[in-house]
Amino acid sequence: MKIEPGRVVRMHYTLTGADGATIETSVGDDPMVYLHGAGQIIPGLENALAGSAAGTKRRIVVPPEDAYGVSDPGARIRVPVSEFPPKMGLAPGIEVQASTPDGPVTFLVVAIEGDEVVLDGNHPLAGKTLTFDVEVLEVREATPDEIAHRHAHGTGGAHGHA
Repeated sequence: MKIEPGRVVRMHYTLTGADGATIETSVGDDPMVYLHGAGQIIPGLENALAGSAAGTKRRIVVPPEDAYGVSDPGARIRVPVSEFPPKMGLAPGIEVQASTPDGPVTFLVVAIEGDEVVLDGNHPLAGKTLTFDVEVLEVREATPDEIAHRHAHGTGGAHGHA
């Protein structure tokens, strides 16, 4: 059975950056399970997996445009330090959340310059070319419930039951 919309895919992956360092992996842990065509994984990876079958092992390189997007300089903002709780422990590298009309947004503290905090609202992998080494373990038809809910159920799926 081949990967196509409406099928559940179970796979192992290792994600590496341009420097070859591992960013994330499922190897040695539970495989990733997703419903193909439901937008649960980045578009470049989903498109490259289409037509693959169980047993497929591939290296897939995804450019930023098909992953987490290009880095948007407009997503960097400066906020007065006084806007943060005094005991927050602001430091470069920590994440902070802000409430917006569209819901919470996560920012990365990039720097503290004088009385301002420089925040970056880009996804941490925005602007990066990503390499996925994947092994497709299983491809199966999705159940009507999985299609209706737009995610896989069962072991490794969203509800965690078989």
